[in-house]
Amino acid sequence: MARIEKDPRGRAEQIAAELRAQILSGDIPPGSKLPSTSALMAQYATVNQTVQNALGMLKSEGYLESRKGSGVSVRQRAPQAIVPAQYMAPASAGAAYPWITEAARRGQQGDIRLLTVAAEAAPAQVADAFGVGRSDTVAMRSRLMLLDDEPAELVWSYYPMDIARGTALLERRRIKGGSPRLLRDLGYPAREFVDHVSTRPPTPEEYVTLQLPDAVPILRTFRVIYTDERRPIEATVMVKAGHLYELQYEGRID
Repeated sequence: MARIEKDPRGRAEQIAAELRAQILSGDIPPGSKLPSTSALMAQYATVNQTVQNALGMLKSEGYLESRKGSGVSVRQRAPQAIVPAQYMAPASAGAAYPWITEAARRGQQGDIRLLTVAAEAAPAQVADAFGVGRSDTVAMRSRLMLLDDEPAELVWSYYPMDIARGTALLERRRIKGGSPRLLRDLGYPAREFVDHVSTRPPTPEEYVTLQLPDAVPILRTFRVIYTDERRPIEATVMVKAGHLYELQYEGRID
């Protein structure tokens, strides 16, 4: 049997990690009260300050809340499931962006803040996806996605220059109906997509813009969208707080 190495993290971090895992798995459900401090001290064989430090970490991450006279409980907000396919279809005529309509369906207010529109050298991953050189120019649009006026996701979308040139993709304004509709109208309907999902610590820009608590990783999705004959028409990087969201994929197995 393989030897399990000792966890080098501090005791408070270890306790926070165990409680966090139970919250995310639903074993400690939203709205439920945590055991008392004395009970947690006994359970983890530690002192009051260590328990308070662990709870403080989870409060700063948004998992817990405390109310005077009622102890500490799990916030009434489970991780939000993101279903990628819900955002892929072009918006119908007169409809809002899928980000906004999906937020409304969940009882939230969605908004999109356009940050940058530019022609720039293709990042390595984008260049590989498009089959162009790393010094070749692509169109880039970056946005900050908000839910209930709070930052939720940073998005960078890239488009081949032969598609974007002379279109709204290179204009610093919102695109009527969104980029999926524009691409469809240009003759490049989305047919399939591939997602690469990873986690890592946030960059300074991501940490500040998304208002992340300390020690929370980001969930990074790199998506490539293809049209007919599997031609890549869009590559998008999406970054969101790893502790607030989970990806939900659905498929049929014949």
